[in-house]
Amino acid sequence: MNSVWQEPCIFSPSLICFDLCNLEEQVHTLERLGVKVLHVDILDGHFSPSMPLGLDTVRQLRAKTDMEFDCHVMTTRNEFFVDELLDIGVQQIVFHVETEPHADGLLNKIRARGVRAGVALKPATPLDSLDFIIEKCDTVLLMLINPGYASSSSEKQAVYAERKIKQLSDIISGRELGTKIEIDGRVSEENIKKYGGSEVGIFVTGSTCIKKSDIEGSVKNLNNIRRSIVGGEL
Repeated sequence: MNSVWQEPCIFSPSLICFDLCNLEEQVHTLERLGVKVLHVDILDGHFSPSMPLGLDTVRQLRAKTDMEFDCHVMTTRNEFFVDELLDIGVQQIVFHVETEPHADGLLNKIRARGVRAGVALKPATPLDSLDFIIEKCDTVLLMLINPGYASSSSEKQAVYAERKIKQLSDIISGRELGTKIEIDGRVSEENIKKYGGSEVGIFVTGSTCIKKSDIEGSVKNLNNIRRSIVGGEL
């Protein structure tokens, strides 16, 4: 497994926040700038009221780049999409516990293919849903806003986000696990500065951090922030 996942303060730029008509070009720009991980949201239009990317787009992009694909499955039929992503050849898959009756089994299936596995939680989903499966999670993704509301100016990061991140970090350290916390939803420079040196290992960087009109400048700025926290490049 690529050692990039062992690095601290990983940035995972969100593919759906880029120019969807010029994805290959923009992905190559990210790769040229040294970005190693790409966040790929898979939505079915049911779990969340949008469907910006299709599986065929992801499959074609997989052939165009060596970046690690960090896939966030937001669907009501998780296993179908997980199977497709495993066949495409992605490096990490997290799915939502809220729609998965067989979370333990699906984690086993993903891990058996040598792919990083994990679960995602909506803002109000309690952490006790992780009690019997967290040992099998390479990553737990915490959504800081409700899925489907990213474009709504009235939707803010959950007021209890900080408490939830801290509690999850305590659970992971208490069980002596290597599970990474990933946060997604209006992730800001302030979030990165606050959590990048300790609790959070992966930041989904969307339009708040990376402007599709100035990808290079945005990535350089993130690089500077990371360097100030842990040293090194993206």
